[in-house]
Amino acid sequence: MQDFLKQLPRLAKDKHTENKKYFDKLKKKAPKNIDYVMQELHDAEFKRTDCLTCANCCKTTGPLFTSADIERISKHFRMKPQQFIDQYLRVDEDNDYVLQSVPCHFLDADNYCMIYDVRPKACREYPHTDRKKFQQISNLTLENVALCPATFRIVEEMKKRMPM
Repeated sequence: MQDFLKQLPRLAKDKHTENKKYFDKLKKKAPKNIDYVMQELHDAEFKRTDCLTCANCCKTTGPLFTSADIERISKHFRMKPQQFIDQYLRVDEDNDYVLQSVPCHFLDADNYCMIYDVRPKACREYPHTDRKKFQQISNLTLENVALCPATFRIVEEMKKRMPM
């Protein structure tokens, strides 16, 4: 896994133009069965992928924190929401709450999330490859291909299963 993870940025860069063209076509005319195929590809990939061997998403990027996330997590820590914000978050250029720094403060040495049961919605849904109307998040997926080995493999399989 670590070897593939080291190669991933280069592999994603090599495939970027191809993937961008594919997703542009997909946005214009998505197959009727896209949600079904993506769920199938997602499920198959995550039967063989153990995120605990990687956690690259937690090490290199941070999620957006919604108001509901902040409420839930601060309650978990028995803090006031503003205390949680002051201690762990900052406002980014899009005016969203994000982590002050990466790797994620809540990731332990064994790649376990210390707030897994109350983690942000963005973390629960990552890498979003099983999302309905998948074609609508192609820009996000293009970014995730370079970060998440599972996403890279899902997109490669997707191009085979649904050629455009």
